Amino acid sequence: MAIYKQLEEAKKSFTARVSEKGQTNVFRHIEEQKASSGFGLKAGDIAPHFSLPNALGKSVTLHDELRKGPVILIFYRGAWCPYCNIQLRAFQNLLQDFHDRGCQLIAVSPQSPDHTLSQAEKEGLAYHVLSDSNGRAAESYNLLFELPDYLQMTFTQEFRLDLTEFNQSERWVLPVPATYIIDQEGIVRYASVDPDFMRRAEPQDVLKELDRLSFA
Repeated sequence: MAIYKQLEEAKKSFTARVSEKGQTNVFRHIEEQKASSGFGLKAGDIAPHFSLPNALGKSVTLHDELRKGPVILIFYRGAWCPYCNIQLRAFQNLLQDFHDRGCQLIAVSPQSPDHTLSQAEKEGLAYHVLSDSNGRAAESYNLLFELPDYLQMTFTQEFRLDLTEFNQSERWVLPVPATYIIDQEGIVRYASVDPDFMRRAEPQDVLKELDRLSFA
């Protein structure tokens, strides 16, 4: 099932509960990012390797996962983000379809392992969910950004969320949401990167792209 309708409902909920000033700041930042230089990697780029802890603190490396097959790599903002949870659940619902195509799934966010563990348990995620607390992996994929002061204020006042505490980091950083298909040679074969965090790659579209690439 396509997730765009769920994302639209989440957006309606956002506009219904967040003040006009808060909405203005959030949408202002989205437009600023759209107008800035491009984020993320593109098809044909080499995917930087990384080693990150999972919810239990065990290190997972991209290199090792690629030995098993192509990797679907998702960068998301955190368990506090309803748009992220919609996307992660949708990929979970089609997990067997990805496994049938020989693919591994990895989701990466800057949140701490403790929050990653609670999210994995709550959402029933059966694929790798990793913590990039310092943002280095997101930075290597050209996705990391520092939240401006006006948006930090919106997070603390409107959302009651302190990202430095949630992520156990000194920096107010997030990744631009992105979804990649990486082949076993470490080459990006598909890239979906959008500064508008209210929009996400459809899992069914990723499956269709996998079939087109004929990895199976």
